[in-house]
Amino acid sequence: MTISVVIADDQEMVRTGFRMILESQPDIEVLADVVDGEAALAAVEEHRPDVLLLDIRMPKLDGLEVTRRLSGRTPAPRIVIVTTFDLDEYVHAALHGGASGFLLKDASPAMLVEAVRAAAVGDSLVSPAITVRLLRDLAPRATATAA
Repeated sequence: MTISVVIADDQEMVRTGFRMILESQPDIEVLADVVDGEAALAAVEEHRPDVLLLDIRMPKLDGLEVTRRLSGRTPAPRIVIVTTFDLDEYVHAALHGGASGFLLKDASPAMLVEAVRAAAVGDSLVSPAITVRLLRDLAPRATATAA
């Protein structure tokens, strides 16, 4: 099975790099790369990709708003946010909005590929540093006990 992908990022070099990485895989096909959120929504309608890679900060509509708009749609692509902004508020908004993954742009090419593959089958992949923070936030707080 070939995984179809649309890339949405306002930086041409990022889109080109992601395309090169993903298209080097025999099971992944990039259908389009676009520069903003409105174009991402249009590309989803036109191409019906399995996975949508979204930057957060883009002109017109940001990646979080695109994620919210696509949430609950049938069929809807699995969304992986890929950003330089390592902010907990973005992570929480993306995951609560329906994203399947959250990667930082300094992730390895192998991690990008694995995030796409995981999303395509309904799994999630979150950057390791973010995962550690999320788990720390979810873990019960240790309470001091009297001896």
